[in-house]
Amino acid sequence: MAHKVVGEVEVPSIFFGGGTPSLMPAQELAAVISEIRSKFSLLPDAEITIEVNPDSVTLQFLHEMRAAGANRISMGMQSAVPHVLQVLDRTHNPENVATAVSNARAAGFEHVSVDLIYGAPKESFADWQSSVQAALSLPIDHISAYALIVEKGTKLAAQVSRGDLELPSEDETAEKYRYADDQFVAAGFDWYELSNWSKPGGSCKHNIAYWDGSHWWGIGPGAHSYLDNKRWWNVKHPSTYIQKVSEGDLPVLNEEHLTPANLADEYIMLQIRRREGIPLDRLDKKQVENCLAYLSSGHIDGQSWRDGKLVLSQSGRLIADRIVRSLVM
Repeated sequence: MAHKVVGEVEVPSIFFGGGTPSLMPAQELAAVISEIRSKFSLLPDAEITIEVNPDSVTLQFLHEMRAAGANRISMGMQSAVPHVLQVLDRTHNPENVATAVSNARAAGFEHVSVDLIYGAPKESFADWQSSVQAALSLPIDHISAYALIVEKGTKLAAQVSRGDLELPSEDETAEKYRYADDQFVAAGFDWYELSNWSKPGGSCKHNIAYWDGSHWWGIGPGAHSYLDNKRWWNVKHPSTYIQKVSEGDLPVLNEEHLTPANLADEYIMLQIRRREGIPLDRLDKKQVENCLAYLSSGHIDGQSWRDGKLVLSQSGRLIADRIVRSLVM
């Protein structure tokens, strides 16, 4: 269906995520890769990523996916501390992460990434230090660290609302970010996006495509897509999704068309997250003026500013949303 809309295009990346795709048989995922190859021009150096759960992923699955062309593994580690994982409602055994990473390397995956979450209730600073050090002890070339966001309607949101669990202070969460950034950099990982660090050559091409405004096509219930200044999202119920696809219809629930003003704001919101920053000639006079206070306070990197770019310092990354609001509102 995507082929009918976009025609013959080059595909630089494929990402299997949004759940636990490693629970699917490897043959089915390999069939998807094969179908994409048959319909489009999959670039020779295309990045093909599989998200996996360290408890359920097997060495056989990893070997089969590597043979099918997958070359990147993204693993949801979240924490190395059992009671923190319990709060996050994660079931995996922390010890299985090291085994799964080792198996991914043994299967021939060049790029292996783990995701961490900080700022959970009951997570002490020492707990976070343990998780960071556990991640850095693994043979990985990429690491992500995200501040916990409590989504409405979740079990965790209800526990926080009732007072059963208490979220840490903003100052504590900020210190956890600083600690992680310092440790990652010392271990040879450079930040290339607010929540992502990699060793040379290990950055995630697929995620960069979201931040630099590239097009993508999402497949599956609830998946989002972006093409030619239009964003749309699919129906969420699997049976409705299957019915629409089987009838030859695009399974779209709704869509929005981005205006030039929308695109300008989104450029700032996304590009400011990246180490490359925003060229100052992309900002108007008022926006540049609004940056000066943050430049004086050290939230914007001085040398980059002198080089003609707005790049956030470590302290600036902690208040990125505030700086964005001063530029787009």
